[in-house]
Amino acid sequence: MLTLIQNGEIYAPEYLGKKDILIVDNKLGFIEEKIEPPHQFVDIKIVDATDKYVVPGFIDSHVHIMGGGGEGSFRTRTPEIQLTQATLAGITTLVGVIGTDGTTRTMASLVAKARGLEEEGITCYAQTGSYQVPLKTLTGKIEDDIILVDRIIGVGEVAIADHRSSQPTVNELTKIASAARIGGMLSGKSGIVNVHVGDSHDHLKLLEEIVDTTDIPIKQFYPTHINRNAHLFEAGIQYAQRGGYVDFTTSTIPQFLEDGEVKCSKALKRMLDAGVPVEQITYTSDGQASLPNFDRDGELIGLQIGQVSSLYKEVKDAVLEEGIPVETAIKVITSNPAKILKLKQKGRVEVEMDADLVLLEKATLEVNTVFAKGKLMVENGEAIVKGTFE
Repeated sequence: MLTLIQNGEIYAPEYLGKKDILIVDNKLGFIEEKIEPPHQFVDIKIVDATDKYVVPGFIDSHVHIMGGGGEGSFRTRTPEIQLTQATLAGITTLVGVIGTDGTTRTMASLVAKARGLEEEGITCYAQTGSYQVPLKTLTGKIEDDIILVDRIIGVGEVAIADHRSSQPTVNELTKIASAARIGGMLSGKSGIVNVHVGDSHDHLKLLEEIVDTTDIPIKQFYPTHINRNAHLFEAGIQYAQRGGYVDFTTSTIPQFLEDGEVKCSKALKRMLDAGVPVEQITYTSDGQASLPNFDRDGELIGLQIGQVSSLYKEVKDAVLEEGIPVETAIKVITSNPAKILKLKQKGRVEVEMDADLVLLEKATLEVNTVFAKGKLMVENGEAIVKGTFE
């Protein structure tokens, strides 16, 4: 199958100017100044991208793909994600995590859901484990999960600095990081440890102690929710200045922002102003997670659901409200997570990469068209391909 995208302005994520792109099956075959389809050749689908930006498909590397939550008992278990929730938001690659409930949400179910999303047309990976230590893996061993299961690329999300965590020790988390690192090295995967950071004033001290007292490098960890409050955010700046990765969570509610959560678009601007290289920063949505609101005594007082649609919205706000250039802002959901997670075929508009592309309206930056692995999923803002039960 051939698809020719003409007259679009490409951000790869760096700006390449106006070029044509020929998609060959599921790969980017050619990127040239001008590509003219030959006469009397096979059928070629032609997409006119005039007045549109062409950017890599978005990567959301922290999503509760089979649902999450349950902090308000069984009835508050959140639903699993549907295909078009991702594609309509420009997301072509997901990484699934379990989260708080490592009992009724299992690794077998997580991998099965990831494979289901793959069958429906997008790319999906998974992290092994959940909040709790010791980890409940698929095979019984972290290294085996990463080495032997193609969809599993690392560990997470392991919780620290949170009243819902299992309060892991330095020794326990060091052993997890070591096992993940070895598994990644032997399989060519990232083997990274995705760490949920809660509201506690312990912040990132556990990770910093591991880095200071062992041979585990700081980039073995991928801490998320760094924007959840002002004091953690300041600690996150210092952690990033040491060379660590930081991830901001885009799903939120007005109450969280009123209570001090740092809006992602503003968080990106402040990190960049503090001298943190953009390559160390990512956004993830925490999609399908419960967004629980606890009082000071740890009692649940409210609950909503994270939305993957928030991922790109915060990138757009970073451009339109904070004045961050498109080629910089778009990195936090394209090339940065691709590099951190070693997704070598993702995150860039480049020949021989997977044909994951998003066409944005130049005037409004709204998502217009989405290709996932060369297949047209969204056209003119409407879902062309829907999930099995949608």
